[in-house]
Order: sequence, then C-alpha cells, then structure tokens
Amino acid sequence: MALITTNNLTKSYGATDIFAGITISIEKGSRLGIVGPNGVGKTTLLRILAGEDEASTGTVTRTRGVRSGYLSQEADFKMTGTLWDACYSVFDELIRLQNELHRLEDLMATDPEVIEQYGKLQEDFERRGGYTYDTRIKQVLTGLGFSAEDYTLSLDHLSGGQRTRAFLARLLLSNPDLLLLDEPTNHLDIRAVEWLEGYLNQWEGAAIIVSHDRYFLDKVSNVIFEMLPGAYETYNGNYTSYLKQREERIARRQEVFESEKEKLNKEMEYIRKNVAGQNVLQAKGKLKRLSRLIQAIEQIGMEAALNQKWIETASEVSVTTSIMSVEEAGRRINALRSPVRTLPNLHLRLGSQKRSGDLVVRTKNLEVGFPDKFLFKTPDIELRRQDCAALIGPNGAGKSTFLKTILGQFEPLAGEVILGSSLHIGYFAQAHEGLNPENTLLQEIDSVMPNWLPGQIRDYLGKYLFSGDDVHKKVGMLSGGERGRLALSKLALQDTNLLLLDEPTNHLDIPSQEVLEAVLEDYEGTVLLITHDRYLVDAVATQIWEIDTEEAHLIAFKGTYSELRAEREQKEYEAFMAARKGEPRDSKSDTRASTALPKGNSASPKSKQAISKEERKRVAQLQELENKIAELEATLANLSSQLESPMVKPDEVIKIGKEYNRVQAEMDEKLAEWERMQG
Repeated sequence: MALITTNNLTKSYGATDIFAGITISIEKGSRLGIVGPNGVGKTTLLRILAGEDEASTGTVTRTRGVRSGYLSQEADFKMTGTLWDACYSVFDELIRLQNELHRLEDLMATDPEVIEQYGKLQEDFERRGGYTYDTRIKQVLTGLGFSAEDYTLSLDHLSGGQRTRAFLARLLLSNPDLLLLDEPTNHLDIRAVEWLEGYLNQWEGAAIIVSHDRYFLDKVSNVIFEMLPGAYETYNGNYTSYLKQREERIARRQEVFESEKEKLNKEMEYIRKNVAGQNVLQAKGKLKRLSRLIQAIEQIGMEAALNQKWIETASEVSVTTSIMSVEEAGRRINALRSPVRTLPNLHLRLGSQKRSGDLVVRTKNLEVGFPDKFLFKTPDIELRRQDCAALIGPNGAGKSTFLKTILGQFEPLAGEVILGSSLHIGYFAQAHEGLNPENTLLQEIDSVMPNWLPGQIRDYLGKYLFSGDDVHKKVGMLSGGERGRLALSKLALQDTNLLLLDEPTNHLDIPSQEVLEAVLEDYEGTVLLITHDRYLVDAVATQIWEIDTEEAHLIAFKGTYSELRAEREQKEYEAFMAARKGEPRDSKSDTRASTALPKGNSASPKSKQAISKEERKRVAQLQELENKIAELEATLANLSSQLESPMVKPDEVIKIGKEYNRVQAEMDEKLAEWERMQG
C-alpha cells in the first residue's frame, strides 16, 4: 500500500509553472532520491508533500495513520532545553510506561494480582524499545557527530548546523513511517554521512530525499526522480543506475526522432516530385495528411508525439487542418527539434600552459593550528605534479587552516611548508572571501579583466549561467550556489598550475558538480581539494589526506576513497572479531595509523571507477550487516537482563531462553556472512 500519492501535482507562481503534472506513489521501503538543477522546484515539492505548502492544482493523498517527519534545509527547532532533552522528549510515552512499571514493582510485594498487569505492561514496554531508548539516543547523537559533552548544550546556543543535526537526530528517533529530507548531508562530515547511510539502509520506513550528494544517493536510494524544467522522469535503481538509464533513454529518443523525421522528409520528397506530375492527386492527399500531422506534433509537442505512433497522433489530436504549401510544409518539418532535453551547463575551463616543477608541495615536521590552539601534526608528505590530494576530516578539524598554512596566510606552529618552483596558485575559498559583497557581477569580473568590454563580460558570465539583469546584481544578494559559480568564474581567469579548492561543490547542483568533476579530471596541473563530496573524491583523487582528530595528526593514503574505506572496514572488522574472541589488539592497528604512502602506481580513471562501484556495493552490504549485528547484540543484552531478573516467572524463563537462543543463532549466522564477505 502506498504511504503517500500525488496526482497531477502543479505549483505555479503567477503565470509561471514551477513544475506541472507530477504523479508519484511512495510505498513502504521506498527510498526516492529527487535530483535536478537548482530552481526546478525540488524543495517546493517536498514542502507540499510535508503539508508545509499547497499545490496550485492536483492532489496529495496520505494513507490514514501515516506519520511523516520533515527535515528542511534550515530546521526550525521550536523547543527549549538541552540537546539531550530534545531527544529524550521523543520517548515521553515510554518514560510514562517506565514510571508505571516502577510503581507496580513497589506494589507487587503486597498485591500478587498486580503481577499479571505488570507482565503485560512490561511486554508492551519491551516491544516498543523501552530497554534500549537511552542507547538509541546516544547512538544517533554520536553517529551525527555530537560528543557526550554536547548533550547538555542549550538548544539556544547551538549553531545553525548543530541545530539542523539535532533536529535530524530527533526526527530519526521518532521513527516516522515516511521521512522527507531536504539536503540532509549539508551539515554532516563524511563520518556522519556514512553513519546516516547505514541507518537509512537498515530502516524499514520510506524516505523521499532531495540531495546534491551523489555518493549518498548512490548508497541509499532505490528510485531516482529527476525534475527538469517542465518535465520529470522516474528511474528505478540508485544514482549510478540512473546515470546509465538516462544515457540510454536519451540515445533511444534521439534515434527515434531522427528516424521519424527522416520518414517525414521522404514523404516531402515524394510530394515535391509528384505534386505537378501524373500522381498529383496522390501527392496532394499526402500533403493534406502531412499538414495535419505537422500541426498535431506542434500542438502536443515532439516528446508526446514520439511516445505514440505518429499516424495515431494525427488522428487523435484535434487540430484545425489547413493544407500547407509544399514550401511551408518543408520549412516546418525542418523546424522540428529533438525532444531530448538539454539543460544549460556550466562552461568551466581551468588550467595553465606553464608547467610547474615535479615537486609541488612538501611538509617537514609540520604542526598546524593557532598560537593558542594546536590542531594536528603531519608526517613529512609530498604532493607531486598532476597529483590530486583530497583533504578530508570532521568539521572543525582544521582543513581550511591547513590550506591557508600552505598559502602562507597562517604561520605553522612548528616545521615548515616547502613549495615547488614555477607555481601559479589558484585558491577557491569556502566562504568566498575573494568576492566583494558590494560589487556587481560585472564589477567582479572587471576587477580581474579590466580591459574587457561590458559585452565580453556579459558573454563570459553567461557561460556560468548568469544572464540578463543578473550581471547587475550585487554579490551580497546572490545565493550560495550563485556565489560559488561566480568564484569559479574568477578562478578560471587565473593562469594556474596548482589549485587549492576549499569545498568547491558546496551549493552547486548536480549538473554543475559533474562539469567541475570533468574539468578537474582533465586538469594538467596539481590539485589539493577539501570536500565532503565523496563522489568527487572517488573520481579525481589519487591520494587521501585524512585528519584524525583523536590522535591529532594527518594520515596520508595513496589510493581512492573507496580503497581507503574498504581497508578501514577490514581493520575494524578484524578488531571486532578479535574483541569477540578475547584477543588483545593494538589500538594503533587501525588503518588510519599508517602514515607511509604505499608503493605502486595510481589506478587509471577507468579502473578507479570500476573499483569504486564494486567497493560501494560491498561496503553497503557490510554496513547493513554491521547495523544488524549491533541490533541483535542489543536484543541479546536485553534478553539476558530479563533472564537475570528475579521477577520473571518460570514459564517466561523458558520462553525468553528460546528467544535468546534464536537471536544468538541469527547473530552467529550474520557474523559468519560478514566473515565470508571479508575473505
């Protein structure tokens, strides 16, 4: 049964349709990822589904009793108290039951009849997770990047990003039937996003997710809903599957269009040859039918026409037929355009004809931080020409500080950064500090290219999707995505062979991310990249630099992100199995403790892509198994505590013991499956 269904949903502002005719149905277990360029109405659609906005036409039908939870991009916490209070309040009903159990426990010594009531209440309390909700709160808060010290923080004192994470934590703990998530990974670091992926993969409800995080969509979605200006498409499968299917659909539609247009042209060729000859009546009959067909196609649109046989199009569509001249019919056939929808794309070019030295960046005994705050130290690492290093780590770990230390904007606490010869550095700042909020877009480009005429600047900005009066906007009025595109446009005007990029994909829609990815893959220089975009990291990075905040040092790993994650999963699994067997383990054996760069050549782009897909699938399965094992262990702990309770009746002990054995057997089976996958 569908949890929520829309029928012919349309949203308009004045005479402008944001989207039209959307019909979707969300079943239990569905993970619908919504993608599309900025401005097509993804957030508006989610708000309508959440009941926060109304459609102009069409209907939204919700199954009776369905509970939904909505996370907006800037979650509004209408609560007071601490972070822990906000999460704890989700379980008010369980806490009430718990208090009632305590009350009945006090009465059982004097009133034996209470025992039966207590047993029923305890069974209900257990079924609803009464023995594990404290643990669940801690797991969710830890997974989303909060420490135990954060539990007592006042909600009023949380930053915008912290408030959004706190709202998401409360939302997940409330366990709705349907989650509506608008950019849920915006304020999460990589570790927190990975945790959320695991949570959603083992969650039984449905979710509708708007996201620009392609890796996240690849891991959690099983349906992709693509919104385009004036149209939408549905694809079964995850993001990678969607990309393949989209290419196939585009190729198929183009092929059909060219074939049908060729048939029309052959008809026209016959008419031209015979309209004044012996077969004049037959030629005029063909011209009449062709005139009707052309008008029908123009009325319903090429895409709709290709979805049915063209001969049926002419007969089913009501048109006022006027017989065209031969010249007019030929002109209008030539004017028919392919139905394949192409969106305006970023036209980004980065690079330099000037070659740098082979050694680009080297550190020696480097310590990063501020005079009053040490952040981390690094091994002696090297970045060589045409390398691409991705710098990753938790929020606040010091990634931007490290980049500014390389630029010389901050002094090292100890050690040194050695830059190579003949470097021309381009820097993309996360907060776009290089943009003057009081300047117009024309003035920003003029500050870099003072010899350009206004028309040249307009044409250039058009390549970055700024058109018309956009060029007269002040920078301070731009959205995050617009500021990012403007900063990239200025960066592209520099002659660089070393790029230092701090979160370049923030606020960019997926088409723009894909353009940036392609440009970085073709870039002839060297790149040091800070990003939470694992899809981009997997596509372009030849090595990973990860900041370990617990050990306060940077770890260098030569290989793709998928290879790093696979190695880390293997180490964590080995540690887990050793702990189960009671074997001592060296806590430093974690894969992240290795600072040496493994020998060997980097994988080619094609092999990296193949490895990435294979590893993503395997790691997703491992994550799902890990979550299931953790769940089974919690169940065993609960059953064990019940067996030890003196209040349990003898017949209940047998029942609980059987359930304990069943759960233990299931966990052993899952552990064996996990071990086979690791082999």
